[in-house]
Amino acid sequence: MRIAIVAVAATALALAACSQQTEDNAAATADEAGETVASAAEDTAANTEAAVDATADATNDAAENVDAAVETPAE
Repeated sequence: MRIAIVAVAATALALAACSQQTEDNAAATADEAGETVASAAEDTAANTEAAVDATADATNDAAENVDAAVETPAE
């Protein structure tokens, strides 16, 4: 009977330690996932800004080309 009680107590302690370690690992994983999402959002914002700038530049170039074409007399 005493052996069974000791075995149950040892199992409970092992599960409690495992549970705390699992909880710690889950918290660390959640933190890392949050950091990854934040980093990806920052990268997406920077890439979007660069794409907007490139589109604006291309639009301005196209408008200048149209103006030049309109101002050029037909031959």
